[in-house]
Amino acid sequence: MSDTPKTDHAYDGIEEFDNPLPGWWKWLFVASIVFSPFYWMFYHGGASGRSVEDLYNVALAENTRKQFEEIGELKPDEATLASYMNKGSWVKVGQAVFRANCVSCHGREGEGKVGPNLTDEAYKNVANLEDIAKVLINGAGNGAMPKWSNRLHPNEIVLVSAYVATLRGTNVDGGRPPEGRTIAPWPAAPAESDADAESDADPAGDNTDDGK
Repeated sequence: MSDTPKTDHAYDGIEEFDNPLPGWWKWLFVASIVFSPFYWMFYHGGASGRSVEDLYNVALAENTRKQFEEIGELKPDEATLASYMNKGSWVKVGQAVFRANCVSCHGREGEGKVGPNLTDEAYKNVANLEDIAKVLINGAGNGAMPKWSNRLHPNEIVLVSAYVATLRGTNVDGGRPPEGRTIAPWPAAPAESDADAESDADPAGDNTDDGK
């Protein structure tokens, strides 16, 4: 017979040993409860860049830098932008770059905050597709839109420009009113070769701008 003391509980003849949880386990449980509200406020309090999704997007962007060797250095010209804005997997990379760098001015969906709405049809500093990349590279608005050429990889410039181009006409609810002028539609994507199609495989493998 065991000498372990028993509780006064008995269920259908089944007795219960009095084996309390160790003190360290109880304090660890208490500490986890005390810690949880701070964890929630930091990661789920709405601060930009702290959510699990935002952290994933940053990690995805970092991983994608390693994938750039497959496509070489992209040129920020109209043909390249028109091509990559129609490559869904690479547009997602541009979206990750955007959400890691541009949401504080343009909003998470491009609806505009301090910076202009990117989802309507009006533009202040853009007259053609290529101008989106030029604004990112050189800045605009006397510094209101900083230049990103010294912070982003050239391919990130192209991909985030392609992503911004895809936002046109989505007209996100609650966005800033149109600013600037309406411009001609984006050009159609150039014909894609078989080699180009293969390069559009999922690049994952398994920024403020006021210059619209």
